[in-house]
Amino acid sequence: MLPLSMAKTGEQVMVARIGGNPDVKKHLEDLGFVTGAGVKIVSAPGDGNVIVMVKDARLAITAEMAKKVMITL
Repeated sequence: MLPLSMAKTGEQVMVARIGGNPDVKKHLEDLGFVTGAGVKIVSAPGDGNVIVMVKDARLAITAEMAKKVMITL
């Protein structure tokens, strides 16, 4: 398991766990980051925003938020 912020552009990953306080977890779950969900990394520039495809929607989240989403390859 590794944080979403460590994924590389073009990778297809699966959400394994969501961390953070309850408000952060709820926000990420509302965006579609739920355990078992498939996520495609569109752009992972490192310290900036991470752009992903979740459930046919393109989303941008901060690198800080991406650190709370644990994934498996």
